[in-house]
Amino acid sequence: MYVQRKFPFKGMMKWTRRETYKFILIGAIPVFLFKGLGLYWLHLPWLPIGVVGTAVAFIVSFKNNASYDRLWEARKVYGGIVNGSRSFALMLNDFVANDHAETPLSDSELFAIRKEMVMRHVAWMTSLRHALRQHKPWEVSKMDKADQEYMSQLEIREFKYSLEEELKGYVSDAELEEILSKKNKQGACLNLQSRQLKKLKDAGLIEDFRHMEMQAMMTEFFTLQGKVERIKNFPYPRQFATLNYFFVWIFILLLPLAMMHEFEQIGFEVVDSIHAHMKIHSSPIHAVVEFVGHYFIWFTVPFTVIISWIFHTMERIGENTENPFEGNSNDVPITTMSRGIEIDIREMIGDDPSEIPGPIETQFDIQM
Repeated sequence: MYVQRKFPFKGMMKWTRRETYKFILIGAIPVFLFKGLGLYWLHLPWLPIGVVGTAVAFIVSFKNNASYDRLWEARKVYGGIVNGSRSFALMLNDFVANDHAETPLSDSELFAIRKEMVMRHVAWMTSLRHALRQHKPWEVSKMDKADQEYMSQLEIREFKYSLEEELKGYVSDAELEEILSKKNKQGACLNLQSRQLKKLKDAGLIEDFRHMEMQAMMTEFFTLQGKVERIKNFPYPRQFATLNYFFVWIFILLLPLAMMHEFEQIGFEVVDSIHAHMKIHSSPIHAVVEFVGHYFIWFTVPFTVIISWIFHTMERIGENTENPFEGNSNDVPITTMSRGIEIDIREMIGDDPSEIPGPIETQFDIQM
């Protein structure tokens, strides 16, 4: 990941506490029916359940690998945006000059052109991250209560401010109106950049070769934009995601039915062992061991909770990793990265430090 986030065990337990309560009930009810009500037929052999658990482990592993690939690809694409933005700022510094201009401009006028294009580039990044934060029907963060509870503590700029509010000051009023009138607003920003480059070429402020190089950067930005839009708009295949969820829950529901018989047999073996080795059967130690052996079956409950929690949490981690732009704590921090790029490229062109915004502050050791 681009940033190191703290997600301690305490936070993980809080995040999964609702499921943990369910696992306690799932483990306790069969044991109560088996031991308390005498429904001794209510158990399954361990071997087929173990086979199911092995299959589910492979399926969950496959899903988590695929989900991580989506996350890592998203991070690499944003790394390309970082590098491309810096290269674009270098080109503006070196290419936009009076070398071929019919009417040379002053240094302040050249700087104004560079800053205008840098600010428009920031507008492109702003439009892109707002598009990536839009909710899709298959995304889970706005449906899961634990995710909603966690995200309610965070201030996500794209949810707090509208795109129009964030674009003000970066583009002119006429450009803002044009951008907001388009469906693909980030594409509209790049289109404005391309038109500006043509004007600079016509004015002789960049010659043909430099114009081609800078247009190639526009093409590269469109390519990077298309990659993150593909990740955003094409989900992890629903047939795999849905089947994974059902398979995990089938395994969790069957698990105590196999474990309780095994634990009961262990309890019987403990009692038989004590009977064989202790001469005085009326001793307090014997009574304690007899009690523990008789109720050893109830160890099914904590072990059911532990195993179920591991399988379900791994499946849930994969589910939350599928969509790396929702705004969750472990998503790609596109807001922080975009602000970092803005700071870098505005410093590169020599912008006034007092006008450059500061970095996005972390919230609970999380970068958004």
